Amino acid sequence: MTMRGEMMDMPLMISGILRHGARCHGEREIVTRLPESGQIHRYGYGDAWTRTGQLANALTKALKIKPTDRVSTIAWNSHRHFELYYGISGIGAVVHTVNPRLAPDQIAWMLEHAQSKAVFFDVQFAPLVDAIAPHAKGVKHWVILGGSELTSKTKVKSTAYEDLIGAHKADFDWPQFDENAAAGLCYTSGTTGDPKGVLYSHRSTVLHAMATCASDVIGVGAKGVALPVVPMFHVNAWGIPYATPMTGAKLVMPGAQLDGASLHELIETEKVNYVAGVPTVWLGLLQYLRENDKRIDSVERVLIGGSALPEALLRAYEDNYGVRMQQGWGMTEMSPLGTVNTPLPKHEGLDREAEVKVKLKQGRLVYGVDMRIVDDEGKELPWDGQSAGHVHVRGPWIASGYFRGAGRESFTDDGWFKTGDVAHLDRDGFMTITDRSKDVIKSGGEWISSIDLENAAMGHPDIAMAAAVGMPHTKWQERPLLVVQLLPGKEPNPESIIEYLEGKVAKWWIPNGIVFIDQMPIGATGKILKTKLREIYADYRFPDDPGV
Repeated sequence: MTMRGEMMDMPLMISGILRHGARCHGEREIVTRLPESGQIHRYGYGDAWTRTGQLANALTKALKIKPTDRVSTIAWNSHRHFELYYGISGIGAVVHTVNPRLAPDQIAWMLEHAQSKAVFFDVQFAPLVDAIAPHAKGVKHWVILGGSELTSKTKVKSTAYEDLIGAHKADFDWPQFDENAAAGLCYTSGTTGDPKGVLYSHRSTVLHAMATCASDVIGVGAKGVALPVVPMFHVNAWGIPYATPMTGAKLVMPGAQLDGASLHELIETEKVNYVAGVPTVWLGLLQYLRENDKRIDSVERVLIGGSALPEALLRAYEDNYGVRMQQGWGMTEMSPLGTVNTPLPKHEGLDREAEVKVKLKQGRLVYGVDMRIVDDEGKELPWDGQSAGHVHVRGPWIASGYFRGAGRESFTDDGWFKTGDVAHLDRDGFMTITDRSKDVIKSGGEWISSIDLENAAMGHPDIAMAAAVGMPHTKWQERPLLVVQLLPGKEPNPESIIEYLEGKVAKWWIPNGIVFIDQMPIGATGKILKTKLREIYADYRFPDDPGV
């Protein structure tokens, strides 16, 4: 028997985050490069709260959206998308963020699977909406994000967002309900089989946002200026749209323009000091900085996730621009943050090589995330920094299952989520991913880390992107094939790459073949599509394979 504490029992509500931001940081800006025009829009958290009240009234009165209804967004990062985050969940409905980079038939399937009642979309996605609307029978309302002049851009009968909310008052009686009620829905990218929906709750979202506010996690405080280049349709922009009004940080939204020149202009104009996104974005910005002799002196930290931080990228930004590169790891099923690389006091005073070695780890566990590493038989492995195994996680913002009962095989009988990553943990809780379970290269009974091999190759001065995939080999079972996209103007030279790798990776890791590709296939979340590479090179045979 336990004694219950005498504390108030108040539910954790997402609407409460923006209410706090409006009350305590009302004039702090949200800056948007408008997707429809490229112009800059500015207003404060107080203004956002007012317009979100108008949206809530429009949703409930005009669109007849009820609690538990799913409402979808196909939109870039903008102040309007921000309002939808809070307005939809705030009335008890579920905001379903759709990745527009997916195929139209896949998006239509998601809308039907989610049973979406309304879709809000940016004008750039009007052709996409025209393609999917005939197959999304359950959608009752299509709302284009902007003014009435945009409704002619789509064949679908649509309502203009500004007209919709402009017809309603800002006063709204925000409901209080069970904090475990569903608030957000995000589907996995579905590289194998149908996408699976992850259903976030108000409680999980608020707790995740609070965790990200810690100084050793994202830690963007009231003096911070945050630019989430990671899209709001990619795991809720890693929680940044919730963390910024919670702390009063200025929020800068890039809209549809994610090229190096546009990002540099926003960073310089708004004095951004914290940026977040996938490595491909920072490779593009780096190329722009180099070619135009530009700098980003206001930026203090860059959070990289989605795939491993290449050593060459880390060194380029830190050594040449003074920008601290910070690696994070997580998944859609984890809301997403699980680890963030923030060095400990014991790491102060390390020489540069040792410091880089620490920074290339995926980071240490965020409080609230429990993790274990297990072998193929399910036996838990020690946190010794060497014993690599399958990563399992659990915690208050980690999925316990998928929407509508899909994918039970991804969860253990004792309540852990199988991430599909292979990694080891050291005694300080720093995780190092050695591979994805499906991407690890098994050669002669030993594992080769495709991630480590790729990161080593990325240091070559001619290489823009590199991907290592395991291909069949008669003698060794599998050997690594290195697929390379060169920087503009560089000529293929496989011998130079082999020579560069010697001494940087184990001798038996050296790829048996190197091929060059004009454009690396990139998936909907900015990751290299190794499944596509395996298709492209399905008939490839190594020159040294005795079976050929």
